[in-house]
Amino acid sequence: MTDPAEEPELISAAAFHRAQGVADWRVVGTGAQAVFVATSFADAARLLAPIIVASEKTGIQPDIDVRPEGVVVGVPFRDGEGLPAAVTRFAAAVSVAAAELHLRADPSRAQSVGIYVAQHSQADTRPFFTAALGYEVLGDTDAVHPLRSGPQLAFNPLTGDVPSRGRTHFDVFVPADQAQARVDAALAAGGRLVDDSHAPAWWTLASPDNHGVDIASWTDTYE
Repeated sequence: MTDPAEEPELISAAAFHRAQGVADWRVVGTGAQAVFVATSFADAARLLAPIIVASEKTGIQPDIDVRPEGVVVGVPFRDGEGLPAAVTRFAAAVSVAAAELHLRADPSRAQSVGIYVAQHSQADTRPFFTAALGYEVLGDTDAVHPLRSGPQLAFNPLTGDVPSRGRTHFDVFVPADQAQARVDAALAAGGRLVDDSHAPAWWTLASPDNHGVDIASWTDTYE
């Protein structure tokens, strides 16, 4: 077993998935995430105490969403370069506790939704959106709700940009083993494939009335 003192500070999604005991987990746009199915709010809440124990042992500060249908446990990205190395020990401990409580993991439900705010290269719209939404700056290009309870925003220049024109779309981050099925479902529901040249990292789709959605899985596989 690796001495925690010898762990690298950050690891990639691929390195995370190579660790033992993390099969329940996937890496989406906001970080590592696991979903454990429950039958009631009380049933779901039983997992809180073990999560706290795992957090105290590893130093990982997770985000936890407890619902009657289940528990979503996330380890958010604090740095754009990777996940904290201790996340592997935290994730494995939470999975063991969930199994002991008979809370079944459903990795297919892991997901994060972001909004890609495309802007003219000479415009900086991030201050406006952070002020209007009460968000905080994250890294060089993003913004996030202070409690990470809303969709993350990414601000990037348009391709072939035109002054005074904004074009925004949704980024939907799903597990790599779920991406093609999600794309197929969206197309079957009336969507249009705009660009698959970057697949399987991401696909660009359009709704029947031409609103953009990217289905992305690259966060679950990057080295």
